[in-house]
Amino acid sequence: MNNDKLLKINYCGIYCDMQTKPTDFTWSNEPNPHHVRVRQIMKQHPDVKELIGKNPYTIFLIFGLVGLQTAIAYGVSNSPWWVVILVAYLVGAFISHALWVMIHETSHGLLFKGKALNLLAGMVANFTHIFPSSVSFQRYHLKHHAHQGEHDLDADLPDFWEARLVSNNPFTKMLWFLFFPVFQITRTARLNISLFDRWVLVNWILQIAFDVALFVFLGPKAFVFMLASFFFSVGLHPLGARWIQEHYLTLDPMQETYSYYGPLNTVAFNVGYHNEHHDFPSIPWNKLPQIKAKAPSYYDSLLSHQSWTRLFLNFILDPKLSLYSRVLRKEKVKIEKEKAPRSL
Repeated sequence: MNNDKLLKINYCGIYCDMQTKPTDFTWSNEPNPHHVRVRQIMKQHPDVKELIGKNPYTIFLIFGLVGLQTAIAYGVSNSPWWVVILVAYLVGAFISHALWVMIHETSHGLLFKGKALNLLAGMVANFTHIFPSSVSFQRYHLKHHAHQGEHDLDADLPDFWEARLVSNNPFTKMLWFLFFPVFQITRTARLNISLFDRWVLVNWILQIAFDVALFVFLGPKAFVFMLASFFFSVGLHPLGARWIQEHYLTLDPMQETYSYYGPLNTVAFNVGYHNEHHDFPSIPWNKLPQIKAKAPSYYDSLLSHQSWTRLFLNFILDPKLSLYSRVLRKEKVKIEKEKAPRSL
């Protein structure tokens, strides 16, 4: 990057390139904001620790959602193809997305005390997604929490080639949404993480067994229904805006994580409370709103989203927004001790 030709502004340690947008990410020399804020909250609101724990009842939601998705797949198995796709978009996507939230819970070990039970619960939640991914997701996701913004360790960040390819064109952004799972898989190649062990093998065996049983006993339309529901749940659908909501610089170049407080949290099991989750990843989904209630000054002062649908359309149509609308760090920045007690 040629500093002589670029106009930069420095605000709270975040550098925004005003001439080359959207052809470069926003680079920060500040530490992970969640690591800073959690220290502040714990100092001023120590009762938040009371929310930390497990929610074993989440397993019943997993069984119920998998059963419901399978029942709907059976219901559309003899329907016209347009009905299969329409039901997948209007209904199946929401169930598939909810099961992603359940996998997310298991990745943090928020159901049971033992690692094995959480991994197995994640595999069950994974069934309707067709592709075995719950065990691998856990590894990449925990890296994202520990190394937010560090490109070589955070698979939530787009690849450089990915951002260049998609750019800020509405059509390419729509294609990116449609094939988001494919792009997500390619990102994992840059992380130095073991891709295979016995748990991954178990995940593959159980998933393939479910897929074969689904195709054999319920037929190809049931299979396509679940496959389409999976792609819609993370892609070209208002639910896909969740991936934009979480860490894209959509409202403020200073703020790299956003929460969503809209009505879809009801069917998404509070996954929109993303600042709260990043600050306290050991608190289960049902208690995330209580974090905000216990420390309102920390979260009410942050910008947030109220509509995934509005955000979905805005990201596609606004030329100022692209995959470059993310904060990157060249390396992990240590938190200075004197910053910890400072109030927001």
